[in-house]
Amino acid sequence: MHDILTVTLNPALDLATSVTHVQPNVKLRCSPPDLDPGGGGLNVARAIHLLGGRSRCFVALGGDTGQALLKLLHEFGLEPVIHEAPGETRQSLAVTDLSSHDQFRFMLPGPEWTRGDLAAAREAIKAAAPKDGYLVLSGSGPSGAAPDLYAKICQDFAGTDVKIVLDTSGPTLAHLAAGQEVPPRVLRMDSHEAEELARRPLPNRKDSALFAHTLVGRGAAEVVVVARDADGSVLATEGRLLHVAAAKVDVVSKVGAGDSFVGAFTLALANGEGLDVALAHGACAASAAVMSPGTQLCSRADFDRLLSECAVTEL
Repeated sequence: MHDILTVTLNPALDLATSVTHVQPNVKLRCSPPDLDPGGGGLNVARAIHLLGGRSRCFVALGGDTGQALLKLLHEFGLEPVIHEAPGETRQSLAVTDLSSHDQFRFMLPGPEWTRGDLAAAREAIKAAAPKDGYLVLSGSGPSGAAPDLYAKICQDFAGTDVKIVLDTSGPTLAHLAAGQEVPPRVLRMDSHEAEELARRPLPNRKDSALFAHTLVGRGAAEVVVVARDADGSVLATEGRLLHVAAAKVDVVSKVGAGDSFVGAFTLALANGEGLDVALAHGACAASAAVMSPGTQLCSRADFDRLLSECAVTEL
């Protein structure tokens, strides 16, 4: 197995709770909160751990919230590589309305990073990365970072055997999608993000797959994955278009579904599996994650039970 290092520069202490009904201007009595380590890379590391794999997680932590988050990381059995953040670690809150089953998610900002802070983090990531393995960049960059931060981290590993898996959004995703001199191995996005980049609807899986193939040709990544919710996901690489079915499950919470996909997908690749198997594992983990409340991610039992439903076909 190749080693895996996940990177989280903008982590969060996640709180998940519920109320009978969300309404304005009144005190809402919440259920006891569940506390989880949050942020894309940490969720990916958690998913890998839940599926029986192993990874290390590079995480920038600061202040009392950072210490509380570090305690949770150890309780979850993760292997953190700590980098000092320039301020207090942020918190996030997910509240489920039990009358409608709608979920409201509130994301507080993290500390502001300077150019020197970012340069120091890049050096620390290079020092911590496996020599021949996978580096997962998942989630948003920290406040103060330019949209090219993840592209620069890809450049830091030019000419090495480090394979980068990227899952981000907003201006950072748009910068990567424009094409890079040193593209990541894998770039994942959801269908809404793909349509924003394409500037047109992508109504069916073939449309999404062809757009993903366009991104591959543009140099955005060697492999591009577009998630299509209940319609599964599509994958494009040079000369291949694939689709994987999502398992038919009742959706309880979508929190962490994408990170579960990335965790299972990367774990399969690290174990020497091909893209077909990795795609099936990713889709299965995402389906398992949406069955779990709050921020609990996927379970191994659900993953094992659902895997046969996640069939991969050529497009």
